[in-house]
Amino acid sequence: MRITGTRTPFALAAALLAAGAHAQQTAQQAAQQTDTGKLESVVVTANKRAQNLQDVPQSITVLGDAVLQRSNVRELDDLPALSPALTLSYGTQPGNFSINMRGVGTFSLGIGVEADVAVIVDDIPLGMQANAFKDLADVHRIEVLKGPQSTLFGKSAIAGALNITTKPIGGPVKTTASMLATNDDEWRVAVGVSGAVSDTFRMRIAASKTDYDGTLNNLTTGGKLNGSKGDNVNAKFEWQPLENLKFTLSPHYNRTEKFCCTTAFTSMTPGGIYRNAPQLPQAVVLRDIRIAPGNRDVRNDYPTGGKFHDWGTGLKIDYGFDGGYTLSSITSYSKYHMDDYQDNDATDIDILQYLTLPNGAPTNMHGGLYQYGVFNVKSTTQELRLTSPDKGALRYVAGLWYGKNDLNRELAKVPLIFNYGTNYGADAWNVNKAAYGQGSWDFRPDTSLIVGARWNLEDTGYRFRRYSVPPQAVVQTEFYTNDDSNHSKTWKLGLEHRLNRDAMVYGTVSTGHKGVAYDLTSGFTAALAAKPAVPPETARSYELGWKQSLWDNRAMFSVALFRTNFRNFQQSAGFFDYDGIFRTALNSLGGLRTQGLEVEGSVRVTPRLQLNGSLAYTEATITEFRNGPCYNVVNAAGTGSAPGPGCYQSPEFNNTNVQDLAGKTLPNAPKVKVNLGGQYDLPLATLPFNAFIAGTTRYQSRTQFSLNQDPMTIQGAYSITNLSFGATDKGGRWKASFFINNLFDKRYAAGLNNSIANGTWSPRAPNTPLAVNTTEWLPPRDYHRYVGARVDLTF
Repeated sequence: MRITGTRTPFALAAALLAAGAHAQQTAQQAAQQTDTGKLESVVVTANKRAQNLQDVPQSITVLGDAVLQRSNVRELDDLPALSPALTLSYGTQPGNFSINMRGVGTFSLGIGVEADVAVIVDDIPLGMQANAFKDLADVHRIEVLKGPQSTLFGKSAIAGALNITTKPIGGPVKTTASMLATNDDEWRVAVGVSGAVSDTFRMRIAASKTDYDGTLNNLTTGGKLNGSKGDNVNAKFEWQPLENLKFTLSPHYNRTEKFCCTTAFTSMTPGGIYRNAPQLPQAVVLRDIRIAPGNRDVRNDYPTGGKFHDWGTGLKIDYGFDGGYTLSSITSYSKYHMDDYQDNDATDIDILQYLTLPNGAPTNMHGGLYQYGVFNVKSTTQELRLTSPDKGALRYVAGLWYGKNDLNRELAKVPLIFNYGTNYGADAWNVNKAAYGQGSWDFRPDTSLIVGARWNLEDTGYRFRRYSVPPQAVVQTEFYTNDDSNHSKTWKLGLEHRLNRDAMVYGTVSTGHKGVAYDLTSGFTAALAAKPAVPPETARSYELGWKQSLWDNRAMFSVALFRTNFRNFQQSAGFFDYDGIFRTALNSLGGLRTQGLEVEGSVRVTPRLQLNGSLAYTEATITEFRNGPCYNVVNAAGTGSAPGPGCYQSPEFNNTNVQDLAGKTLPNAPKVKVNLGGQYDLPLATLPFNAFIAGTTRYQSRTQFSLNQDPMTIQGAYSITNLSFGATDKGGRWKASFFINNLFDKRYAAGLNNSIANGTWSPRAPNTPLAVNTTEWLPPRDYHRYVGARVDLTF
């Protein structure tokens, strides 16, 4: 174990533990509650009203406070290990990450494309999915809602939603603190104050700071890459001047820096040559880097990643009427800004001197290839919601919705040479107005009809500007603008039958909708501007489910069969161009389908031992995409690349190389994911604390990372096991835990790339041109075994 002396994280953890011991000596012993040995009831708000999870006719994974703490969840990157229906796809910076549900998610570099999975925090949706890739500070519960959620949550929820609830305000004022540290230089500190200040006013203020250096070694700077650090402040103020009137103000601020998402070379053939230029020996360009599977060394002389901050507030006003009806007004405003940057040549030498113009003349340029830009998002929302009482044969929620997002993107890739180099700015906006309602009617004592509908009116548009490329004088050279209006209807219809008080079966049909899209990236041209917007995306989903409690609520399980068909699915296809630079193009897939089986369950074997497990079998396949992107292979002569098997020149698509992808899998959509876990609590009668031990194992089948089906970008099946143990004070004042993640030190990738360089770098005769095939990998946070400790205190 390596422990850094400058930060002394374990010393800080020990200090917090000592403080907890002191608190134990001075605090009064809390009353012990009798453990019935039953599973705790789980309350969710998936239908915009509080319900017991087992009563909701829908497949939902709930990650409660105990699970989030036990799994040391810090950010979204940690969630796929806990929810089999969820995966994440990574781009070059947070602006083009993708959350995928049941194998479906939108990967796009442009601000003119909405996400397929919505992220909602305390009833307020995020204006841009990138804003979700930060610390999950002060989170109490995450509901993973699978399948179309458009009827209740509207835009960006066609494939699913993450419904996040922050921690509630407690009773008497208490202070909580936590500290986490690992042997590979991750540390976290958080503190919160929560409770009732008076009979009418309650508050919660929480702040946290996190830091993780990363998974890659940058030999140029001596630092790390693919880590992150963040500062968060969240607050919640509740004022209840009347018994039936409550105001809740929820301001927040976040500042995050992600040093991502750099990939490391794992192979380069022919060996010893960088790109395709024999005069660029690997020993010089990538000196001291041993290119092989598992390599984590890189040479970047320009930063890669993004720095962003966001701030905003939500205001919720609840008014209770006689009879149990509640009228709620939810208002929000937020601003998000990110500066992003990327090293595009993966070396720190003066590489531009080796470039030549198409006529063979030298460019007389020096330096490297890099890019920089900004994202700006401003979001305003307003919702009016009427919620019926929970009692009675008819229960419903209905509302009006207004949302406006203004997005801005500025990007410069330099220098301008061959087809590399661009400088553009784009603005996109969308205004959404909607009316919605969903209810459940018990037309028999044991059977309910579920009906929901939403009517949407959406106005969208863009402005696109292209500029000359620095270091030339920056002047506007192109300008395009357009707007679009469309209305849509989504609905949900279902039937729920309660077999007895412990079991129910259900069947639902629901539809989803996502608005038009624009490919506002560096490839945007006058020809694209003259075309209509990429058509709206639609979905229809069928789900059959069974939920069962057993043994007087000591065990429960749920089973769901699902099938969702998408039309005009919006997907950016990534590829490595002949200059070795990763580019994307927005496509409208004719159709795709995701179908499968999901099983989740928990059991209290004894009052001390609880086991849980989940399984997702998902087939996410393309049903229609005749002009799919191709991958390349080295040609027979070894001097360039040729289209891979199945690719052909299509007159229908301007004689470009395409392949028919019907029947092929979506990227990053493993067929099988399994999670198994458990915790054993060990009472210690003669000591003031109890002990516990917990463990989890997750399995994932082979995964294709590329839409073009490149066989070089397949991650094989793997399993990861985590173990933790510790002690907790019987009065609830402190908890200390130690954990070992990736216990068996299994290596796997969070992303794989394959490219062939064949033309960018001059071979400078008499050298013979060579096509160099390179592969790269993106190591995840738990690419290796690491250990850590965590202390939680309550004062």
